[in-house]
Amino acid sequence: MKTFWENDLVQNAANYSVAILCAVLFLTIFELVTKYKNWEEIQKGNMAVAMATGGKIFGIANVFSHSISQHDTLFQMIGWGLFGFVLLLLGYFIFEFLTLRFKIDEEIENDNRAVGFISLVISVGLSYVIGAGI
Repeated sequence: MKTFWENDLVQNAANYSVAILCAVLFLTIFELVTKYKNWEEIQKGNMAVAMATGGKIFGIANVFSHSISQHDTLFQMIGWGLFGFVLLLLGYFIFEFLTLRFKIDEEIENDNRAVGFISLVISVGLSYVIGAGI
C-alpha cells in the first residue's frame, strides 16, 4: 500500500482533490465575511465582484501551489494552505480597515471596478508573499 501513495499520479490527484475542496471551503468562508453574495452578484454581471472573487480564487490556488511544492505530505500541504488562507483573510480585513474614505464591500457590491481590481491585485500580490514564506 505504501507504493500506492508514493505514486506520482496518486499524489498529484490527492493534491488536486484536496486543493479543490479547500478552495471551495475557503470561498464559502469569504462568502460569509463579505456583505454581498458573491455568486448572486456575479450572476447579475457585477464585474467588481467577479474581479475580487477571481483574485481570491487565484490567491488561494497560488498559496496551495507553493504549499504543494514546498511540503512532502498531504497533511503538511493542507496545514500550510490553511495558514496561507488565514493570512489572505487577514489581508482582506486589513484592506477593509485601512480604507477609511469608503467601505470596500459596499463599493464592490456597487460594481466599482476600480475597487474590485485593487482587491484582485491585493489578493494576488499577498498570495505571492505568503507563498514565499510557506
